[in-house]
Order: sequence, then structure tokens, then C-alpha cells
Amino acid sequence: MKALNDLLTLECLPSDWRDATLLGRAWLPGKPAGPSPIALRPNGDVVDLAPVEPTLSQLLARPDRVALARTAPGKVIATIEVLLANSGDGRNPDKPSLLAPCDLQPIKASGVTFVQSLLERVIEEQARGDTGKAETIRAQVMRIIGDNLASVKPGSPEADEIKRVLVAQGAWSQYLEVGIGPDAEIFTKSQVMSAVGLGAEVGLHPKSSWNNPEPEIVLAVTAAGETVGATLGNDVNLRDFEGRSALLLGKSKDNNASCAIGPFIRLFDQTFGIDDVRQAELALQISGADGFVLEGVSPMNKISRDPLNIVTHAWGAHHQYPDGFMLFLGTMFAPVKDRGAPGMGFTHKVGDLVSISTPKLGRLVNRVTTSDQAPPWIFGIGALMRNLAARGLLGQAA
Repeated sequence: MKALNDLLTLECLPSDWRDATLLGRAWLPGKPAGPSPIALRPNGDVVDLAPVEPTLSQLLARPDRVALARTAPGKVIATIEVLLANSGDGRNPDKPSLLAPCDLQPIKASGVTFVQSLLERVIEEQARGDTGKAETIRAQVMRIIGDNLASVKPGSPEADEIKRVLVAQGAWSQYLEVGIGPDAEIFTKSQVMSAVGLGAEVGLHPKSSWNNPEPEIVLAVTAAGETVGATLGNDVNLRDFEGRSALLLGKSKDNNASCAIGPFIRLFDQTFGIDDVRQAELALQISGADGFVLEGVSPMNKISRDPLNIVTHAWGAHHQYPDGFMLFLGTMFAPVKDRGAPGMGFTHKVGDLVSISTPKLGRLVNRVTTSDQAPPWIFGIGALMRNLAARGLLGQAA
């Protein structure tokens, strides 16, 4: 098992990173130290864009964001190799380190957007959070539902007919309702400013005994509802909490360090667009200190709702986001490989390394701990405003 720091290399970047338009955030040393929007340039320099726009949410909203990311003058804070190397264990406070590439944006998520994850949610619900019942229930559910949901368009007459049949068989579920019904599940994954970035620890609630990572693409959407880029995310999930009750969704999803995003937002430009998101394949690898290795792939072309359609379920006349928002698109990956006793399935152990990757977005790597042991979240919106004021960045944007 490799050490976390050994994985924080140029392989965390898109394979064509020199041609990509990449925006992110970094913690910069100084008096006072603080966060800044950054851009990665083709020569490997990382440029501070805070004098242009002090927050990434404002920068993403600008119509000239691609040009600014590529050419706006700014102080070079480090080479990308130095920045990556200082973004894992033992960060040197005198050098810059990566943060999650979002700041004022709420972090939203869409669930049950793939048939495979839909089936696992139904299993969690039936098992009431008991891993020992999962295998038996999985076999029962598959006998009733099978895999015939894969081609069903949510909200269609065909979906309505399937619902009628499943209700008659006593197999209907709240997860099936959002999976193939007319309304997508949209929830708040994490609070503004609470996401962690590449190389940081991700946290599990210490009372959870059945949990997993969720490798996802995360869209960056402006206040005007325009999707302007994409990045990678880990929607850390507690299967036992959510399985016990859907009303525990908030406790299942939103804990200290339970949301990882990064390493950079890749802006839509002539080299990358929404069709690349639609055709992406996300690879997941989990490596444990116990020698356990789990690998899987989540192809985006198997998603049941188009990514831009999911955006309309989150944003519109019914809901506005003045600072834009980040939107997790869901995953089809629900690990069932046994880690311990047969039939018990997968769950994390402290120390697991989780790697989520796809060639055009790079690789997001994090180590697993518990939420009470991860660094506490203490830098919120108020702290950001005070910090920007102290650095003379408020009211100074170009």
C-alpha cells in the first residue's frame, strides 16, 4: 500500500492538463495566511487570482472566466509539483497547499441516479442498516426487480406502469420513487466552506459500522444556472444510518470532513464540455492497511437522468443560488465485495486510501478517518470575510 503523499503527483491532474483550463483554491502562507482562487498554467506555474476576484464563486460567474484562468496576470505561488507535494500529510504551513475548489457555493447532491445504486438503496432500506441481512435481501429484491430498470426513463409512462406493478407486489420504495419517478432527489450534501480537498482526510461518523465512498462527478453551476465546469467528488456515505431511516439522511451525509472535492475545476472550453462529462468513466480504488483492495468503475453513460436535467431539478424559478452551487451527480458504484465475513459486504476501515479518477478530470485521493478525529472545520464564511478584509482583497476585484 502506497503512502498518501506518494500519490500526490502530476497523475492527479487531467491527462491533458497543459491544454485544460483549471481553476482551484489554495491556502497561502503569509500574515495573515488565507485562501485564494488559483489557476494552473500550461508551464506548471500556479497563479494567485485573488486580486482579480477574491472568491472562486465570483470568478466562476464571470463571462471571461476561461480567459482569466489562462492569461490573467498574478503572482506565481508555486509550481504544481510543489503544491501537490504539500497537500497531503505533514503540510508545511510556510508553503501553499490545495483546498477544495469551491468556497461560497452551497454543496448539493442528487441521489439514486443510477440503477445499481438504486437497488442498493432499496436493500439498505429493507435491511434497516443491518449488514448481516443485506445479501439475503439483495437476492430477494433482484428476483422481483431484476435489472430491467436500466432503460427506464424517469417519470415516463413506462415508469408509472412499473411503479403500479411493484406497489401491487409490495416492493415499492421511496428510493424507487426518486430513481424512476418524475422528481429527482436533491439534497444538501455539505455546508458552504466545509468540503475538504485533495490529500485531506475524509471522515466517517464514529458510530457507523457500514459505510462506503461514492465516486462522483461534481458540476460547478453559476447563479444564472449555467454549468461552467466539472470536478471530482467523494460523497462519503453511511449505509447503516440511512438504511435505518431516510430521516437520518442529513446525519448520514453531512459530518465533519465527509465531503471531498477536487483537485481542480476543469472549465468548459474548446477542449472539454458537458459531453465529456456524459461519457466519462470514473475509476475507484480503495486500498486498506490490511491489504484489502477494491476496484470499480462508474460509467456516466449509465446515468438515468441527463446531468443538465439534474441541474434543473436543483435550480430554477423554484430555487436560486446567488453564489452558484456545486452539484454531485450521483454514482452507480455501491460496493458489495466482502471485506470480512461472507455476506457482510464492504465497509471502510480507518486508514483506507480512496482514489477516484477519470482521465479528463484527474484523480482525487483521500485517507479515511473518523469525523471526530479529522481536523475540525473552523474556517467558515465569517472567517473568510474577515480574512479577505485583513488581506485587503474586499472591494479590490478587477
